[in-house]
Amino acid sequence: MVVGELSDAEVDRIFHALADATRRDIVARSLRGEHSVSELAGRYEMSFAAVQKHVAVLERAGLVRKAARGRERVVSGDPETIRRAAQLLDRFEEIWRHRDLAIDGILTAETNDTDERTGR
Repeated sequence: MVVGELSDAEVDRIFHALADATRRDIVARSLRGEHSVSELAGRYEMSFAAVQKHVAVLERAGLVRKAARGRERVVSGDPETIRRAAQLLDRFEEIWRHRDLAIDGILTAETNDTDERTGR
C-alpha cells in the first residue's frame, strides 16, 4: 500500500521502529528537542551501544535525524515522517468508518423490513 510517498518498505520500517517502547520514547524526546546520543543513553537502563542501535533503527525509518556536532551525535525528530504515518492511520480509520456506516445501513434496512412485515 502506498500512501502519499510511503512505500510498503517505508511503512514496515516506521511501524517496526515504533513497535518498541524505548524507541517511541526516543522519538517523543527528539521531537521536543535535540539530544545527544550520550544524553539519551543516560536516560535508559541499557548500554550506550543499545541506545545507538535504537537510534539507528529510528534513523533508518526516517523518524529521527542524527547529525554530528563536534564530537557528539545529536538526534532530532522528523515530524514529516510522523505526519505521513498519521495519514496512513487516517486512511485505515476511514476504511473502518465506511465499513461501520455500511453495517448501520444494513441494520437499518433490516429493521425497516421487519417493521413493514409486522406492520409496526
